[in-house]
Amino acid sequence: MNDKTDFVPATVRTEPVQQRSAERITSLLDAAADLIDANGIDGLTTSDVATRSGSSVGVVYRYFPNIQSLLRALASRNMEKFTARIFGTMSEQHDGWMASMNAAIDGYVDMLRTEPGFRALGFGDVIDKRFVQPDQSNNSVLAREFNALFTRKYNLVPSDDLSLDLEIIIEIADALLHRAFLYERQGDERFIVKLRGIVQDYMGKHEVTVS
Repeated sequence: MNDKTDFVPATVRTEPVQQRSAERITSLLDAAADLIDANGIDGLTTSDVATRSGSSVGVVYRYFPNIQSLLRALASRNMEKFTARIFGTMSEQHDGWMASMNAAIDGYVDMLRTEPGFRALGFGDVIDKRFVQPDQSNNSVLAREFNALFTRKYNLVPSDDLSLDLEIIIEIADALLHRAFLYERQGDERFIVKLRGIVQDYMGKHEVTVS
């Protein structure tokens, strides 16, 4: 998968697509991610993004009217990259959907370790739990994606219980992975291992619902 695919976020100011520069937007978001890694979210400024990307402040404002809109676009790109990893991984052969859930944990952990700005910003939860979509929490969005994928690819029987349990386990994973990377840049492996066990124990009951 090419993680460098040019990304045009929905939060960019409205203008004809043919007049946008996807490469310029990608450059601005990459610069913002690097700066977040270096200085944190609170230290991000429009002028620094302009300097880091080799643009003018006016160019930044052309696409992002304020830092909040830039952060929202970066969070949306993070979500897009993560879901692309999920679907890319699921195209491989795994021994059932539980193995695929472990692969999803691997992908998230790898992004925490390697994706600029992701450890601090993630999907924007640190700013707003509904940062990606205004009517659903970011974890609800992920649960919906997992639910659709597992019921389609692995023939899990759709149910309200499955949907709820997926959202609950994602909330648990979110908390444990946040703690794992709170003090250690590479993550505290103890929490990652515990998460895998919790996922197996909590979600294993749905194995019997495979048709």
